[in-house]
Amino acid sequence: MDYAPVVSRTLRWYAHAARDLPWRRPDAGPWAIMVSEFMLQQTPVARVLQPWQDWVQRWPTPAALADAPSGEAVRAWGRLGYPRRALRLHQAATAIRDDHDGQVPDDYQALLALPGVGSYTAAAIASFAFGRRHVVLDTNVRRVQARIATGIEFPATAPTAAERLLAEQFLPTEPARAARWAVASMELGALICTARGPQCDQCPVRTDCAWHRAGRPAHEGPARVGQRYQGTDRQCRGALLAVLRSSDDAVPAEELDTAWPDRAQRERALASLITDRLVVAVGPDRYALPD
Repeated sequence: MDYAPVVSRTLRWYAHAARDLPWRRPDAGPWAIMVSEFMLQQTPVARVLQPWQDWVQRWPTPAALADAPSGEAVRAWGRLGYPRRALRLHQAATAIRDDHDGQVPDDYQALLALPGVGSYTAAAIASFAFGRRHVVLDTNVRRVQARIATGIEFPATAPTAAERLLAEQFLPTEPARAARWAVASMELGALICTARGPQCDQCPVRTDCAWHRAGRPAHEGPARVGQRYQGTDRQCRGALLAVLRSSDDAVPAEELDTAWPDRAQRERALASLITDRLVVAVGPDRYALPD
């Protein structure tokens, strides 16, 4: 099927409907875009805006971050969640400083070799920062193309080879246009073709959408279960990190004890933070962020 009309309509819509996000502005360089991609993983845009601004002001280059202690990256990450991303970003910045003359590489394979950079992130950075032609297949894009091309409400839980082949059919040949399509289709999924309450009456490609033409049939696949956070080890880890981030010195164990009431869970969470190198033991029963 020829998806060129879908691409054209989406690009025209994006030209006037796109959100003014700072990492999309012309003056946002590859490093600022890379930071945004790390922060936006599993995190809503609204939560990322201020931490991103603070981060790129404090560390405007990869070398600036690499020269700082990794614990400062964890501290600055704040409550964005999944703090291992902060360590991975610090490690990636160090590799860029040491192996790429301080410049974010523009090659997909070189990006993929950086710590914390998977196939999606490498494609996104290459596309958004350098205008390369790559399939950028995030949750929003997967949902958009599933509804348009296959007539189903939601794609499979994890990306499939068939989805990637389908995404190639949408992807324009010209690199700059392909990069524009990548961000425009992502925005369409974020603003219009949402998981809940899609606004089909405002969609620029509703006449091309198989799901819309079929009467928007309900999802028949496995139940979509949201991630629980309250009371989890992840919440406990966050509570312990919050205490450590608030102090410039090592924190005694009894101070961490007040952050979470369940002793077994607290000890388990602390052990996992140490294993992940987000926390270090400093002397007997004292803990700190890494140097």
